Amino acid sequence: MNLNELWQAALGEIELNISRANFLTWFKNSAIVDKKNDVVFIATPSNFTKEWLQNKYHKYILRALRNLSPDVKQIKYIVSSEISPSVVKIAPKPKPERVINTLIDEQLNFPEFNIDPETNLNSKYTFETYVVGANNELAQAAALSITQNIGAKYNPLFIYGGVGLGKTHLIQAIGNKIKVDQGKKIKVRYLSSEKFTSDLVSSLRQQTMEDFKKQFRNLDVLLIDDVQFMAGKDKTQEELFHVFNTLYERNKQIVFTSDRSPKAIPSIEARLRSRFEGGMIADISSPDFETRLAILKTKLQSKNYSMPTEILEYIAQSVPKNIRELEGALNRVIAHFKLKNSNPTLSDAKQVLSSILEQPVKIINGKDIIKKVGEFYGVSDADILKQSRKRDIVKPRQIAMYLFREELKSSYPYIGEVFGGRDHTTVIHACEKIEKGLSSDSLLSQEITNLREILYNQ
Repeated sequence: MNLNELWQAALGEIELNISRANFLTWFKNSAIVDKKNDVVFIATPSNFTKEWLQNKYHKYILRALRNLSPDVKQIKYIVSSEISPSVVKIAPKPKPERVINTLIDEQLNFPEFNIDPETNLNSKYTFETYVVGANNELAQAAALSITQNIGAKYNPLFIYGGVGLGKTHLIQAIGNKIKVDQGKKIKVRYLSSEKFTSDLVSSLRQQTMEDFKKQFRNLDVLLIDDVQFMAGKDKTQEELFHVFNTLYERNKQIVFTSDRSPKAIPSIEARLRSRFEGGMIADISSPDFETRLAILKTKLQSKNYSMPTEILEYIAQSVPKNIRELEGALNRVIAHFKLKNSNPTLSDAKQVLSSILEQPVKIINGKDIIKKVGEFYGVSDADILKQSRKRDIVKPRQIAMYLFREELKSSYPYIGEVFGGRDHTTVIHACEKIEKGLSSDSLLSQEITNLREILYNQ
């Protein structure tokens, strides 16, 4: 495959491993511009994006490229100030450091990159293409309702759920419907929490905070995705608090999404948490088989492609929890049959998906559990292990004990020894309490699900 096809295929792999908001923010207008022996050169539109890809997403990029081209051993990131979505031409034997244009025409056919620069909204996310099931009907109904009662009903709206369940689709559908219904009368802005933070940092560095604040003052609708990433960022939380108050006092609509409920977000100021909880909170859970199959049929229709139902049923059965992975699997199958110019068959589809559906289960250990549970609830490893009866520490400790028992199959005495030499009866009580809570507390159940995803996908 050529450089363009290599990067397009790699993007498909990378998208399965990170949030959609991050994928859109950091991989837009990036491209492979050269490959020399075992070194791949990736161009980015700015130094900030270059550093972010290099420091945060390098392992995902390298893994995806090696899966596609095993000879790749090294990646070099460069900056091109004139990256354009137009068809590009590369001068003969260019030097990567001097790349002006890039080979990104085809990957910008990704619907994810069709972004309105004024609103940051992607036009493909609509209520018409959002498949409703028992897992998301409350969230969808609330989202649709506020488009007809902007700022007057469910303000703010806080939507939460696990990774890849359609939160970004729903929050952007709100913005797109409002723009269609109201036109230029209503000013809408969508952004991820990481984009909010990066813009804030840039404004602080450049001493342009007044401009940063001004861009939010005249908004009618503010949509912020993945607010859990603001945990521990005091300045970001402070500015969001002021933005929230300014808009709320003017009856402007505010919508947030998160991978967990407001109560479960660690290191969030109490005043900001109370704002999150001040309106309507709706959760999105994993879709059932029928909903997954309906989603696949809707995606297939939007791509103007036909495929036997048995293949769609196989994909729906094989990817039970994550809608993003569901779509990624479908895209992979479609790309394979298009490249081969062959009719889709179930046996070929199974072969294409074998590498991602039969991945070995990640082996975790006790340190992983204690560390990730601590990070999730905003407490330290030492807090979890020490003899403390504080409520905000007891719950994470009991959950960690439960995960030791369920995921590692550890004995009660061993768990007690790990957690500060506690008696095994204390561990039994903790595990039974969490087990009982899972059947009656939907919030606890969602938190445990999220923790398992974090542990096995870190």
